[in-house]
Amino acid sequence: MRTHIFCCVLLGAAANPFATAQDLEELLVSARHDSRTIDVTTALSVAPDAARLLYHAPGANVTSNGPLTGIPQYRGLFGPRIAVTMDGSQLAPAGPNWMDPPISYAVTAQLESLEVYRGIAPVSVAQESLGGAIDARTRRMDFGGSEDFHFEGRLVGSGQSINSGYQLDTDIQGSNEHHRFKLSAMLQDGDDAEFPGGEILPSRYQRERYDVGYGTRWGDHGLQLDYGHNDTGDAGTPALPMDISYFEGDLYKATYRYEPANTLQVVAATYASELDHGMSNFHLRPPPASALHRKNIATTRNRGFRLQVSKGDDRSLWRVGIDGFSEEHDSNIDNPNNPMFFVDNFNRAERRVLGAFVERGQSFNSRLRGEAGLRLNRARSDAGAVNATPAMMMPPAQALREAFNAADREQTDSNVDLVAKLNHHLGDTLVLYAGVAQKQRAPSYQERYLWLPLEATGGLADGQLYIGDIALDSERARTVELGVDHSSERMQLHPRVFYTRIHNYIQGTPLAEDHPATRMVRMMNATNGTQRPDPLRFGNVDAELYGFDMDWSWRASDRLEFSGLLNYVRGKRRDIHDDLYRIAPPNATLRTSLDLGSMSATLETVVYAAQRDVSKTNREQVSSGHGVVNLRGTWHVSPVLQLAVGAENLFDRKYAPHLGGYNRVSNPDVATGQRLPAQGMNLFARILYVF
Repeated sequence: MRTHIFCCVLLGAAANPFATAQDLEELLVSARHDSRTIDVTTALSVAPDAARLLYHAPGANVTSNGPLTGIPQYRGLFGPRIAVTMDGSQLAPAGPNWMDPPISYAVTAQLESLEVYRGIAPVSVAQESLGGAIDARTRRMDFGGSEDFHFEGRLVGSGQSINSGYQLDTDIQGSNEHHRFKLSAMLQDGDDAEFPGGEILPSRYQRERYDVGYGTRWGDHGLQLDYGHNDTGDAGTPALPMDISYFEGDLYKATYRYEPANTLQVVAATYASELDHGMSNFHLRPPPASALHRKNIATTRNRGFRLQVSKGDDRSLWRVGIDGFSEEHDSNIDNPNNPMFFVDNFNRAERRVLGAFVERGQSFNSRLRGEAGLRLNRARSDAGAVNATPAMMMPPAQALREAFNAADREQTDSNVDLVAKLNHHLGDTLVLYAGVAQKQRAPSYQERYLWLPLEATGGLADGQLYIGDIALDSERARTVELGVDHSSERMQLHPRVFYTRIHNYIQGTPLAEDHPATRMVRMMNATNGTQRPDPLRFGNVDAELYGFDMDWSWRASDRLEFSGLLNYVRGKRRDIHDDLYRIAPPNATLRTSLDLGSMSATLETVVYAAQRDVSKTNREQVSSGHGVVNLRGTWHVSPVLQLAVGAENLFDRKYAPHLGGYNRVSNPDVATGQRLPAQGMNLFARILYVF
């Protein structure tokens, strides 16, 4: 274990005399209960991946395939089933295996909040939110009240011992009553992480991010223009068959607002992203034989728009709108040692969703409030013809190619989302909640158009080979949710129970022994001396998920507070006796926080139970339970300067999280196929300075 502690010292400009301690508060992770936002906790995180913040929200978890590749999980569902947006804008990852999940494009130090919509998400929030919705919101300065410009800035630096990692982040903003601008930059770098007994190989990373924004306001009108550039270099993904060589991407957004009165708001936005991605199985991890070297170049083009009109008064609120999102993907695999080898993994695979929604919130009286919403989505997908070297040499691969190219690859799905919620106030401190919903999701391009047995599965990381099914039906989830919100001066308590039944749930299903994909994998095993299991095909099955989650806090005194989370979810197949894949085990978090004015400290205990309810279909391994202790503290040195230090996994426990995936890399410290260990004790420090 490295014994040195890393600390980044930032140099700043002149201090702003109007800044307060409020400017230095840590990132707020908020969860929405119906129409109000509650404070779940403050979160001090120096992790390079913003997904780590989700550990502070009830019902949420993270499936981790690498240091920058955390995929949100909510109540047992993850990947494309959860709508993740950045300031309301969608983004489809460039990596066919979700090496760059949408939340990875959020810069932690520049976030104002990470809003997790508790349970059933409103239809106005996202197009497809079968598994919930998350919105990462960046800090943005408000317009001023005069012609004089007001400027503010923030510098953040952090370092951690576990991987010699550091992060530097800065932004400068200015505004007057008509104009505002923002400039920001971020740099991250880290080496391979350690655990008790060795190193996690490869788990290094490096990333840069630059953003610029300009807004103008005149009368009742406003226009905001934003541009961001992401440049990720080498980054390990030990749970996947390849590692990241690069991600280069440009993100654009323009938003127009018209607010002629307090009761009316019109918002129109258009956004786009151009993402390029390279990966390989030989540049970071020990390379295989030269004949098995693989490099994958993938590109993604995203386009989207949104138009929403909101009109309301003290008792009601209407939201109506239309939105659209399109994504186009190309992915080509080759071997740099063999110019004759190639695979058209995905060729012009596209997916387009056009939606319309109407939503009504109504206060029936002083105690009863309801919300109802309807969304209609039209999803269209298509893909170009494919080819590959194996299809020119192996009859089973040729059969797969011919069947795919001869098929009608253009598919259309018409989906309907329905939401109804009620909140009934029983006095000043107690609210009863009930919600029902139907949510639908059209298949992803991987689930439809993966034509050759490969692992390009959107980050499943189960080690299995898959093929897609062009004729897949949309998933349809029906959910019932009940809860209680208790809020008093000292006590906050927000439990929820839920049940979701999913018809046409998409997951891997076994293939017949005489299927061309099965015969191809067995031929490859015989040729290469490997023992890959028979492939799976994405298919429609029936599933259900049910469980309980709760966040709570109790202020014992003006200085001492106890808080925590409790999460339980069970996911099962309904058509056969099996469990769903990669479901978070039952877990609980207990925090003890001490506030001494300018100084504060938090002691956190996190406990996960063993997970024995695993998917036989996905050949999933069981996992053991574990518990860790974390400690962090902050000191507001002045109204403009904050210091923070902490220790994660304080007692250097060795454990392997159930959602951590399996090792795919030749590593003397971790056997291939073994569940990946978590990081060991990590000492960190952070400095935050506003000016």
